Amino acid sequence: MNARLADRLATVMFWMGAAAVLAILALLLGYILWHGIRVIDWRFLTTPPQTIAAGGGVGPQIFNSFYLLLLTMFITAPLGLLAGIYLAEYAGKGRITEYIRLSIETLTSLPSIVVGLFGLLIFVNMTGWGYSLMSGALALAVINLPLMVRISEESIRSVPCELREASLALGATRWETMWRVILPSAFPGLVTGAIIAAGRVFGEAAALLYTAGMSSPILNFSDLNPWSPTSPLNPFRPAETLAVHIWKINSEALIPDVRRVADGSAAVLILVVLLFNICARWLGRRIYRRLTAM
Repeated sequence: MNARLADRLATVMFWMGAAAVLAILALLLGYILWHGIRVIDWRFLTTPPQTIAAGGGVGPQIFNSFYLLLLTMFITAPLGLLAGIYLAEYAGKGRITEYIRLSIETLTSLPSIVVGLFGLLIFVNMTGWGYSLMSGALALAVINLPLMVRISEESIRSVPCELREASLALGATRWETMWRVILPSAFPGLVTGAIIAAGRVFGEAAALLYTAGMSSPILNFSDLNPWSPTSPLNPFRPAETLAVHIWKINSEALIPDVRRVADGSAAVLILVVLLFNICARWLGRRIYRRLTAM
């Protein structure tokens, strides 16, 4: 076999592998959307779920998912970015750095159900918060933090050394170089890491079963007091997310239209994740162009 034929065969195999992945993804998305898109309407998206009667929606679950996303990323993004900067720019070779990397790798491999049990013990019971949004956000932060740290470190390391040297040669301090040169150049990778971490927040269910709970109080959206039990802004109230709701109605729901609600909820979750990824990447490109004037 000559080199040209081997190159063509390898190219065909690569294209076949990519096509197989796209076909599987299209099949899964098509199946979920085909069964669920007919259920979605304004009433389904805004009304609360029913316990026994038919016709319930997923309004509170959608709000809880986005609120949990904000709380989780508010914790994960700054800590992950600062840890990534430290490991990429300031940490030298030594035992402490090795222990930090070992801890990050260990946390990355932990099953989410184990993190959920840890959250149940620490964030739910020991703090006295009970099942709450804050407990779920801290548990998800434990899951997402290693990923955010690794992506931040790799994104910062991928910035060419010439940019650092040029900035320092012009008289900039190390912090000014980091803030004005390295971070804008690493911004696309940081956005990608944030999107991946946010996507895990939307799809996570196992850890939230033990921390955020499987129920949600009747929310009064006119009550903006964050300490009111019925306020949607209260971070210490139970909050069933959309992913947990899908698991719950498929396992223990008593409503007669279980299949309808399950199909509609799955389709809403898929559409929300797709829309969030598209908007986040569009926003990330705009911010990157502003920061780099490109």
